[in-house]
Amino acid sequence: MAIVAFIQPAIADESVSLNFVNADIPSVVKTIGAHTGKTFIIDPRVTGTVNIISQAPVSKDIAYQILLSSLRVSGYAAVEERGVVKIVPEADAKTSGTVIDRGTQIAGDRIITQVFTLQNESAAQLAQVLRPLVAPNNFIGAYPGSNVLVIVDYASNVNRIAKIISSIDVPTSADLQLIKLQYASAVDVANLLKGLMPETNTNPINPGAPAKLSLGVEPRTNSLIVRAETPQLVARIKTLIAGLDIPTAAGGNIHVVYLRNAEAVKVADTLRGLISGGTSSNVATASSATPSAPGAAPGAVTGAATSAAASSIQAYASTNSLVIVAPDHVYNALRTVIDKLDARRAQVYVEALVVEVSASVASEFGIQWQDLSGLNRGGSQVIGGTNFGGTGTNIIGAAGNISAVNTGLNIGIVRGRVNIPGVGEVLNLGALARALEADQKGNVLSTPNILTLDNEEGKIVVGQNVPFVTGSFTQTANASTNPFQTIERKDIGLTLKVTPQVAEGGTVKLKAFLEVSSVVPTTTAIKSVDLITNKRSIENTVLVDDGQIVVIGGLIQDDTKNNESKVPLLGDIPFVGNLFKYQTKNRDKTNLMVFLRPYVLRDGKAANQLTGERYEYIRNEQNAVLRENESSLLPPTGGALLPTGGAQLSPATKPVSK
Repeated sequence: MAIVAFIQPAIADESVSLNFVNADIPSVVKTIGAHTGKTFIIDPRVTGTVNIISQAPVSKDIAYQILLSSLRVSGYAAVEERGVVKIVPEADAKTSGTVIDRGTQIAGDRIITQVFTLQNESAAQLAQVLRPLVAPNNFIGAYPGSNVLVIVDYASNVNRIAKIISSIDVPTSADLQLIKLQYASAVDVANLLKGLMPETNTNPINPGAPAKLSLGVEPRTNSLIVRAETPQLVARIKTLIAGLDIPTAAGGNIHVVYLRNAEAVKVADTLRGLISGGTSSNVATASSATPSAPGAAPGAVTGAATSAAASSIQAYASTNSLVIVAPDHVYNALRTVIDKLDARRAQVYVEALVVEVSASVASEFGIQWQDLSGLNRGGSQVIGGTNFGGTGTNIIGAAGNISAVNTGLNIGIVRGRVNIPGVGEVLNLGALARALEADQKGNVLSTPNILTLDNEEGKIVVGQNVPFVTGSFTQTANASTNPFQTIERKDIGLTLKVTPQVAEGGTVKLKAFLEVSSVVPTTTAIKSVDLITNKRSIENTVLVDDGQIVVIGGLIQDDTKNNESKVPLLGDIPFVGNLFKYQTKNRDKTNLMVFLRPYVLRDGKAANQLTGERYEYIRNEQNAVLRENESSLLPPTGGALLPTGGAQLSPATKPVSK
């Protein structure tokens, strides 16, 4: 850019006559800058000539405005920023306009940006009306989220558009109307009109704008609250309601109500109990309050009770609907209750985290002696030795079967073989030294998840169904021949049962039961009647906020066992006594914690989002397994893979093979 800057001391009463004929634009800008004292930056694309003729002298402010007008005629604009005036093509000026508040007034042909927040009208609709009034190279746009207009244009034109917006953005005279119904149910009429009147739907082009017609129900007075954009729309609604709000003919008071969320059988039982309870109460109250009233009609006291008693409510489970036979005023009262009972119930997605960290440390050391040489000699001989530990650790068992010695360091002294009558030939194991250290650690994390309705129990079981023998008998003398046994199967693994209750403030009351069980492993073949199981369970009720984690219980266990076997007297001798001892030490430490985190899903969108996240997670896990199984030496065998877009799957969609 070429920068032309000329600064001359300003004189308050100084005026100048302008006379430019086919003058070069940069020269004109330089001259006006010298007269006004302003600094200009001229874009290299600014070229051409202008013609300015003034019959009388003008002040420097007027001279500056005349320059801006002449630039606008030639397709250029002036943008003021930080005391500098930039002369650029009009198409580029909209990216640099000064942002001003709605109350600020700036005149002339400067490029400015102004934001208008609308209170009553739709910004998107008004933008379409005002777009022809904005210069082609400038900008007007609507943001539906905040219902605002953004305009970038010349200051004089923005001021003119602001006056138009002020005249249009005013509340309508038919803003709110209260229409009281006498015979029809306000809930039924509102649902009918919402299905028939397209004005009640949101404009798909401008979702942020309010609907042209909104309907609300005031159940206490059986009234409709109507908000419409125009008086004509209100008059149309009143005409439709007047045609619907008429008394039913004799025998025509049968109504069918289709439920969306609640169960018809349960709602019918509730309504029948409500009517029967109200009847007895009304009769008792009326009978006690009006016996002495002079001139009272005989049937006036029990009129309301008779109407309620004549009502009938039946549930049709096949279509989940209610069939109600009742007078209009009774039906209107029941319809309001039905609408509240048939509200969509929230769902609760509960994540359970069962974390178990265990550590087991064991050590074993001992020396055993024996001498069996005298068994193969005649006469009186002496044999003996020390014998510590159980199967797999004592020296006698090792002498009979050396392969049965347990793991660890085993050092022995063998003195040939000896023949034991009734046992056979065994090693003459003179000494056996054993040393062992074992360190075992485990980290188990279980994350069962469950989705259930508010106030409904959800249950998930992950594990095995193990048989347990509870009894047996036989009808023959030989009990080992065809015995009859009774077996009971029990679930072994992880069981989670949760009953959530959602409060209005977002707090969730959780009634939780969690059980973790397992079968104790064994190395011997035992019967199912001898099975031993470990079991940890917790059952309580807690309060937790939506999306927060709460710990409902835990177990911290530290079990230490020390065992020492020794030969009397010899084992107590310092240092030497270690040759006549056998020591074992065990320490088992377990940390178990249970956490719960509920998520409240109040609408279908939240449930679909959660389902989509879990669906994509398991699909990514499948992809990872397939990639790990790929081999360059073997041909691909394919595998079941969930299709994409799990949240939008149709019922007929099947998994595909990859």
